[in-house]
Formats: sequence, C-alpha cells, structure tokens
Amino acid sequence: MKADIHPAYSKATVNCACGNVIETFSARGSYSVDVCSNCHPFYTGKQKLMDTEGRVDRFRKKYEKKPAKA
Repeated sequence: MKADIHPAYSKATVNCACGNVIETFSARGSYSVDVCSNCHPFYTGKQKLMDTEGRVDRFRKKYEKKPAKA
C-alpha cells in the first residue's frame, strides 16, 4: 500500500435505535442506524406477510374506462 493516501481506519461503534451497540472498524467513525440484525423483522422472524389478494382487481376497478354519457 502507498503511504499517506488511505483514510484513517479506526475503531467505531454502531448504535441502533433498539439499543444494540456493535463495535467494528470504520474509516467513517461512529454512527447510528435505525434497524440492525437484532431488531429487523426479517432476522427476528416477526415479518408480516402482505395480503395481496384482490389488489389487481382494485387497480382495474379504479382505473377502468367509464362509458361516455349520452
């Protein structure tokens, strides 16, 4: 590696909104995040499945062409 061209790479902490603290290394420094692997629904198993039944019918009903008035 060439000297004096790379950013400083030091210890950093990542603070989640749920209170989880992750210690890592970063050139950016410490920062906060909204969601981490401890509170994300995909990783915790609390993911809600969206009911998509009838969405196409609602779209067609909303945007169907109405007959012209006589």
